Amino acid sequence: MQARHIDHVNLRIPADGVDHAREFYGERLGFGIEDALYAADEKPFFDVRLSATAVIHLWPTDEFEPPTATNYDHVAVVVEESLDDIESELYSAGVEVEKRLDSPLGATGEAPAVYVRDPFGYRVEIKARV
Repeated sequence: MQARHIDHVNLRIPADGVDHAREFYGERLGFGIEDALYAADEKPFFDVRLSATAVIHLWPTDEFEPPTATNYDHVAVVVEESLDDIESELYSAGVEVEKRLDSPLGATGEAPAVYVRDPFGYRVEIKARV
């Protein structure tokens, strides 16, 4: 078996957190939100479009339990911008940077990254390209 890339990640969010998710992932981080099928009750989740080949499925649920250190650490997203540009965009959007690392190891090597928290407690690593 020869893997190509991760297609998607599933994250549970509170049932009343849909608007917060749209604001954070869509408006603050600038990723595309694909929710037409969710809005039409044709599927139980909506997507954060990261690239042509990768999405985060967000599943609103009444049984949401916030992530803890024992069941979740982070999802990493590589972006085209430099670390300085990433930090500037996050600051302008009112997103607090939790941590900055100059060379965390990832799938394509070491590259600078920052870590932020979404409204539900998930840590997101935003990583410059190698």
